[in-house]
Amino acid sequence: MLQIESIILYSIKQLNRERTIYSVYHLLNGKKSSQTIQDAHLFSLKSFFGIYEQLSRNSFEEIIQSMINNRWIENNGEQRFNLTPLGQKLLEKKQLPKYIDGWNYHQIASLFWERLSLFVQVVSNLMFGETRYIPIQKNKEVHSWLKSILKDIPLPRMEVGTTVYSELNDCLDAGKEVDPSLVVFQLTGFQQIGLTPLQVGKQLNLNFHDYQIEFTNTLHYLIQKIKEDGHQLKILPLLIHDLMEEDDLTLSARKTQKLLNQGYSLDMIAKIRHLKLSTIEDHLVELALNIDDFSIDTYVEKELQNKILEISRQIATKQLKLIREKIVSATYFQIRLVLAKYGDR
Repeated sequence: MLQIESIILYSIKQLNRERTIYSVYHLLNGKKSSQTIQDAHLFSLKSFFGIYEQLSRNSFEEIIQSMINNRWIENNGEQRFNLTPLGQKLLEKKQLPKYIDGWNYHQIASLFWERLSLFVQVVSNLMFGETRYIPIQKNKEVHSWLKSILKDIPLPRMEVGTTVYSELNDCLDAGKEVDPSLVVFQLTGFQQIGLTPLQVGKQLNLNFHDYQIEFTNTLHYLIQKIKEDGHQLKILPLLIHDLMEEDDLTLSARKTQKLLNQGYSLDMIAKIRHLKLSTIEDHLVELALNIDDFSIDTYVEKELQNKILEISRQIATKQLKLIREKIVSATYFQIRLVLAKYGDR
């Protein structure tokens, strides 16, 4: 079983037929819709949010069809699937990627890799006095970042290369269940051109989907390791120190939050921002998901909050329609807000 298949199987199990199969696709792609963001929380799938943005719909459908053919999953109608006994048995035997943390790192992993790969290339060539080479990364912002970082490193130029080598080596050596080759084989340096992802996958005998998952797992591991051991490292923390400050809110939700803090009502915010009221409500759901001390009491009375949670537990569902059938006095927005605030606890 491929890693991508085990992740999809696990996601289907967590969704428990309450969402269509395409909610898994949107989760892996990191779709910034309120539904996908909320599903990641409600069904404890935040680890996989946005971990495979390159996955096409056609490729996803091919994987699903293969899983159907292998009798790992079955369609219950309306594009909702569940695991077969065989699928359940296979999932229990398969270990999911240990370090993947899409919710926290999906937005920075690519930039981290661009910085790391360019840093290694430039420092490697500096050590050998080579100035004529083509930068492996084209992103001009990464080039500017590197120029400023090189000025700030409190080490002689000749020590920078050996230091970053030592730090990378120590970090990767400490990682259980990560394959350093996934990263190292792609690095370009003095008179050494890194392999492409396709070449690495072929060399390591990995299916391309699994290469993507394992490479992401390794990058997320490195970011976590650098965060944990930053006080012991001189260079690697410089690659991420300015990337960890962003919160999980979308820019649009942040704008709505600012207006809320100024005392505007939801209707007024919708008019000011020329957006639908439903979009502003989506932003509130996002705030409830991401900000621990965000109060929803203004929008849902405490008694109704408790009733929504009680019904959700009683009928063991997070489907808005089924909950509302039991509590007609609650709006869909109120149910979503309560589930966003408390539904994954």
